[in-house]
Amino acid sequence: MDYKELLLRGRNQLPEEQTKSQRFEIPKVKGHVQGNKTIISNLGEIAKTLERKLELLVKFIEKQLAAKAIIEKNFVIFNAKLSAGKINIRIQQFADQFVICKECGKPDTSLSKDTGVFFLKCSACGAKYSLNTKI
Repeated sequence: MDYKELLLRGRNQLPEEQTKSQRFEIPKVKGHVQGNKTIISNLGEIAKTLERKLELLVKFIEKQLAAKAIIEKNFVIFNAKLSAGKINIRIQQFADQFVICKECGKPDTSLSKDTGVFFLKCSACGAKYSLNTKI
């Protein structure tokens, strides 16, 4: 067997998950404006995708957009008129800061808090570093 045949044989023996390239995608917000309030119906699903607590995500968005929010069952109600685009931008910023590893760029991280400082630990590359932010 020559090199190319061996390479092809080895590639064919890899599990399916390894050969597929998976891209980390954050769902877009779904909601509507009702009077002076913005009601988002899928922020819980987004938090689950990011593998972070809904409360932390909401607190980050509140601080970034200067709008108070209330979590009720499956909905998050902001006490301001907010566009979906503004909220999506803040969710992407949250992911960049609290989910995506700065070393390898993968979302396989866990977040912990020790003495008031957040630490991000990547299970893909093993990197661990502190985040210079307050929420």
